[in-house]
Amino acid sequence: MDILKLKFLYITLICCSFLLSCKTGALNLFKAASPHEQYQGKLTTTGFDQTAAGSAWINASQASLLRPSQIKLPFKERGYFSAEKVTAIAYEFTATKGQKISIAISQKPVEDFRIYVDLMSLENQKIKSLAFLDTLKSGLEYEIDNTGKYLVRLQPELLTSGEYLLEINYGPSLEYPIKTTSRNNIQSFFGDGRDANTRKHEGVDIFAARLTPVIASANGIITRVNENNLGGKVVWIRPNGKNYTLYYAHLDKQLAIEGQQVVVGDTLGLVGNTGNARTTAPHLHFGIYDSGGAIDPLPFVNPSIKPLPEILASAENLNSTMRTNKTTDIYVSSEDVAAKIKSLMLNSIVKIQGANKNWYRVELPDGTLGYLQSNRLIPITKPIKRIRIIATEQMVFDKPDSTAAIKSLMPLSSTAQILGYSGIYTLIKGPSDIVGWIKTR
Repeated sequence: MDILKLKFLYITLICCSFLLSCKTGALNLFKAASPHEQYQGKLTTTGFDQTAAGSAWINASQASLLRPSQIKLPFKERGYFSAEKVTAIAYEFTATKGQKISIAISQKPVEDFRIYVDLMSLENQKIKSLAFLDTLKSGLEYEIDNTGKYLVRLQPELLTSGEYLLEINYGPSLEYPIKTTSRNNIQSFFGDGRDANTRKHEGVDIFAARLTPVIASANGIITRVNENNLGGKVVWIRPNGKNYTLYYAHLDKQLAIEGQQVVVGDTLGLVGNTGNARTTAPHLHFGIYDSGGAIDPLPFVNPSIKPLPEILASAENLNSTMRTNKTTDIYVSSEDVAAKIKSLMLNSIVKIQGANKNWYRVELPDGTLGYLQSNRLIPITKPIKRIRIIATEQMVFDKPDSTAAIKSLMPLSSTAQILGYSGIYTLIKGPSDIVGWIKTR
């Protein structure tokens, strides 16, 4: 069944599913589900999951999570999904408690091309759905509650093609706790030694002029306003819906009162140096405590947000087939310290799936996924050399595999252009411009 017939069948089944759902109320079953889950539900409802394309779509969504691309934030990638191949891509990264992850995606074309975006956590080989991108929006934000590994999965609807630009970054989940235009005055950090290393610093020190307003970093309730030997004049806030408490210390003056409901930006007090900070310059000691004790507050309020990296690899090569211009290595990620997957010989064939920084995310003919430096690849438009079939006719496969479908037969004395290699197979362009693989040894 060609792609046009398959597309007609697919649209017909989805329309039937929609009409049936309107009559029976079945759509209500999907209200709490993500758009990806709703779409998969429609495939199942129509029986399209029993077709080769529908089954491949479901399998691809699951398989992508088992072999994600390893990335480091901030991350920016331009990629392409082809209607001719059912696929999904997942990215794995590490995030720290207190950070707010932002995910944005833009796509071309804007109409008739939908990509489902899901954020998940990965802990002890268990995957948990956390958030998803609403189909009417272009981005989402999520506050990280636990330091660990996370996944972002992209998957387009069936039978659609298009380009996308994905941006993933991180920043603080709380408002900076001092009202100031200068936000680079954190000079003492969590875990630093105190009192001849007899204790550890349980927060960060943010230096500012005396009497600078100290503000609420989150909406919440003032749980305590008191004074102690270490912190001097202090204020405690319990943010709404959170399992931790914010601690403001060394205040010159406390302006909040216990039981007060505050919103972000409300003034709690003024910067000072009370308590054990009497001999130091005025500053705010800012701490965060949960049931396990003090936790590092820096990720919660760190104002330093790294810019997204520039994409230097050409987007013109997206979805194209290329070959290596020298012996090179393919890596698990585009980071400088990434682990090598394997070495590729000169003229090895790859398929370009995405571009980030000066790297391409590629797929090898055997299904291996990884990253190659963009300057190690060239187009296959210029053949390596020409050959003549002299021993026996050659079967031309659509994949470098003798069990793959045969596209054509190369008769004796026919000629072909060699475009590249994959193991014991050669990619050729033969008579009538047929492109496929022949076994060469």
